[in-house]
Amino acid sequence: MELFFNPFDNLVCILLGISLTVWFTLLLVFIIVPAIFGVSFGIRRVYMKTLLKLFEWATLRIERGAKENNHHLHKPYSNAIIAKEPTSLEEEIKEIRRSGSNKDLDSASEFEMSDIFYFARRGVASIMDDEVTKRFSAEELESWNLLTRSNNNFRYISLRLTVLWGLGLLIRYSFLLPLRVTLAFTGVGLLVFLTCVIGLLPNGRLKNFLSQKVHLMCYRICVRALTAIITYHDSENKPKNGGICVANHTSPIDVIILASDGCYAMVGQIHGGLMGVIQRSMVKACPHIWFERSEGKDRHLVAKRLSDHLEDKSKLPILIFPEGTCINNTSVMMFKKGSFDIGATVYPVAIKYDPRFGDAFWNSSKFGMVSYLLRMMSSWAIVCSVWYLPPMSREEDEDAVQFANRVKAAIARQGGLVDLLWDGGLKRGKVKDTFKEEQQKLYSKMLVGTQEDRSRS
Repeated sequence: MELFFNPFDNLVCILLGISLTVWFTLLLVFIIVPAIFGVSFGIRRVYMKTLLKLFEWATLRIERGAKENNHHLHKPYSNAIIAKEPTSLEEEIKEIRRSGSNKDLDSASEFEMSDIFYFARRGVASIMDDEVTKRFSAEELESWNLLTRSNNNFRYISLRLTVLWGLGLLIRYSFLLPLRVTLAFTGVGLLVFLTCVIGLLPNGRLKNFLSQKVHLMCYRICVRALTAIITYHDSENKPKNGGICVANHTSPIDVIILASDGCYAMVGQIHGGLMGVIQRSMVKACPHIWFERSEGKDRHLVAKRLSDHLEDKSKLPILIFPEGTCINNTSVMMFKKGSFDIGATVYPVAIKYDPRFGDAFWNSSKFGMVSYLLRMMSSWAIVCSVWYLPPMSREEDEDAVQFANRVKAAIARQGGLVDLLWDGGLKRGKVKDTFKEEQQKLYSKMLVGTQEDRSRS
């Protein structure tokens, strides 16, 4: 029996060896080597254009099938904010009183039951047009991208459409996912190993040069692990040493997207596990700024370490995401003022993802990091545009909050995003009592002010 199976076993081993050799040769020639030298064969661009044509055909087929079968098509809600005429609390309450009472408005200076309707109406309007909560859920698509996770109209339409969807599922999970996982492990493994080796060298120009080349190479391999197709605009405005790069935040891969085009000093909290291993190896080759959990809460200590880093012009620019959380690629929320209070030159960067190929937004309250990365690597691709905006400095009559808002407005305008004043911390926390107290004070001031006018008269 042993002799009977030996030729078969040998054949399987030979075929497996040939397959692995071909696989890793293709990886080396078409992905890893181009990543090292920062070149591209244009294969991903052709892939993107082919996908767009498929998406257009699938969407038209769904619309035609729904029309023939009298099915209602789900239309996504607009990400825009409902336009409202700017009116004050006093004007709106007077309007309610005018419509519900024949009394002279000037004499109606005390509380009236009809005033309740103002607050009830504002509450209902806030629920209907919630401009905060919907920023923490995935962006809805106008067309189908052959992923059931992003389409509410998915149902049997035709055999051709179903076969195309099944073929796409097979390609994504049997070919693209293993390829991307292999590349991700290659990129991260090389980053950890090579940064540890470079960390043994003495500080100097050679160490800095090798560190930058290694970081760029490994991040570019990781970008290819996501089949990321990135278009960089206005590269002459790229961040320079001694400055702070601030960008809107949609996903953890924002770091990879930016770091594959330039080197940055990262700022963040020290983690355990695999992330901790990566952080410890990276800091050996490059002066990144990692904080213990207890240190991160000390604003003065954080500001001092950032200032010390920026004073050394030989060190890389700092990369910060001042929103402090991931927003769903439709808006920019409040920037924390800490990084704008240091006095350094700020280099704004706008990042905008194309959701048709894959949803880059990380809803951390719904998906863990592993499941999120699995969704990313099983998507068609990650397509985004990056704009480097001209550097900005704090003006003499400007405080840190005003400067942060000015930078945020510039990023939102360039990226085609909605500029919101709300704090991204509302993703997990409740609305502060100060917001409610502000409305109470306005109403109280209106009543007290009217009573003062009566006493004068």
